Amino acid sequence: MKKLRPILSLVLVLVTTLLVSCSSPTKAKIPTVYTPEKIEQLQMYRAPIAEAREKMATLEELIQNENWVDTRTFIHGPLGGLRQSMASASTRLLQKDQKTAQSLARELFTHFERIDAAAKERNYNAAQAQYFEAIKDFDAYLDMIPTNS
Repeated sequence: MKKLRPILSLVLVLVTTLLVSCSSPTKAKIPTVYTPEKIEQLQMYRAPIAEAREKMATLEELIQNENWVDTRTFIHGPLGGLRQSMASASTRLLQKDQKTAQSLARELFTHFERIDAAAKERNYNAAQAQYFEAIKDFDAYLDMIPTNS
């Protein structure tokens, strides 16, 4: 019996090794649709972004009134945390949507930088044109985040 134990242990190790090496790893499936739980989670990230979008009317008014100091302050103040909110939301979208969302966010902030530069130069036409481009990108970004409705 003492001679059988080492042989039995060796056989068990060989069988286990064979079974593990012959099995194939299961691939993690990348989700292709939003689950209700994921949509609910995304709504928490969408809320501050939608709130910032609503504040864009204030920015438009500041540009219309050629209030350049407050225009620049508004971009860096109330809209200052928007970059982080959009980055967080983008990473939680489906993988197929992430690059598009990140690209839209970059474009939006490029428009903000151009509005800031136009305000610094007191260039009404450039600020207004960049504002309207920013609105398009903002709306396109929000459309990428699914809603419960």
